[in-house]
Amino acid sequence: MSDIQKANVQASVELALASDDDIPEVVRLMNLAYRGSDGDSGEGWSTREKYLTGDRTTEKFLRDDLSASPHASLLIWRLEGQPGIAGSVWLEPQGDGNWYLGSLAVDSGRQNSGLGKKLLSLAEDWIRERGGRRINITVINVRETLIGWYWRRGYRDMGEREPFPYGDNRFGIPLRTDLCFVRLQKNID
Repeated sequence: MSDIQKANVQASVELALASDDDIPEVVRLMNLAYRGSDGDSGEGWSTREKYLTGDRTTEKFLRDDLSASPHASLLIWRLEGQPGIAGSVWLEPQGDGNWYLGSLAVDSGRQNSGLGKKLLSLAEDWIRERGGRRINITVINVRETLIGWYWRRGYRDMGEREPFPYGDNRFGIPLRTDLCFVRLQKNID
C-alpha cells in the first residue's frame, strides 16, 4: 500500500446513514464494485462479471429494499478531502444479537488499498455498538477469493447454502446454473 493510500485509510470519517439523495451514487458505486462497468475493464478481483451480468441493483430496487426493511441501515463512508462515496454497506438486525451485513462495496477505483478492510471494521464496530454479537453474510459460492478474504477476517462457513434467486434479475442475470450463496458468520462479542 502506498503512503497516499495509507493516508486515505487513516483520514476516514465514520459511517453515516445514506440519505435519499445519496441513493443514485450508492447504486453507481455498487454496480461498479460488483460488476466493473462504466468503462472499467471489469477485471477487478471483487467483480462478479464471469458469473453474473447486468446491474447489481437499481435506484428503484434499493429504495424498495429500504422500504421493505425499516430496521435496516444503508450506510455510506466518505473520506476526508476526497470526493464522492468511498464505500457503502447494508446492516440489518436479525434478532438475538445477530445482524446481517450485505452489499459491502468500495469504490472500484480505490480497491486493493485497504479500504475494504477498514470499511468492514467500521461496520463491525457499528454493529457491536448496537449490541450485536454475531454477523451473518452471504457470498456467492463461486467467489472463492472473496470467501477467502472474509475468512481471513474471522468469518466462518456455517455449512448453510441459500439458493440463488434464478428468475429474479434484481441481482443480475446469472451466467451459470450452479450458483448459490454461502452463509458465513463471525462472532464479535
